[in-house]
Amino acid sequence: MHIKSNNKTASHWPTTALQILESAANIIAEKLIHQDVYTNPQTTKDFLTYKLGGYEREVFGVMMLNNQHQLIEFRELFFGTIDSASVYPREVVKAVLEVNAAAVIFSHNHPSGESEPSEADKRITQKLKDALGLIDVRVLDHIIVGKSPVSFAERGLL
Repeated sequence: MHIKSNNKTASHWPTTALQILESAANIIAEKLIHQDVYTNPQTTKDFLTYKLGGYEREVFGVMMLNNQHQLIEFRELFFGTIDSASVYPREVVKAVLEVNAAAVIFSHNHPSGESEPSEADKRITQKLKDALGLIDVRVLDHIIVGKSPVSFAERGLL
């Protein structure tokens, strides 16, 4: 399992707090290696909150999973501004194929704390789902991290 973080300088957390959150996310990830992450949405939300909650700009990440929905790798792919991030389906497909993932869980943060999915969030999720469907990769969820994380799957938006 690999957890890649490309840019920790975008955070509003002090370095020691970031280190603590990173350690917490790694502990949760280690626990998820041997279980089905999709059947435990709260643990997944906790993991993603620890990974993305400290950023002061939008960051889009992908949990790439094997056939048993165990974490292969979490990767932060796109970094945006305080209220948006450009997401490129081609780059998502490349990352998924690189680790031979069978399923994915998308995530991004809303630095404002408002977790409600926007129309743009819904559109990009559908676009990514369509692109990954062409290569038989299942999209299990898209979680938005804010004050309280929101799951597209739990809301019936997938």
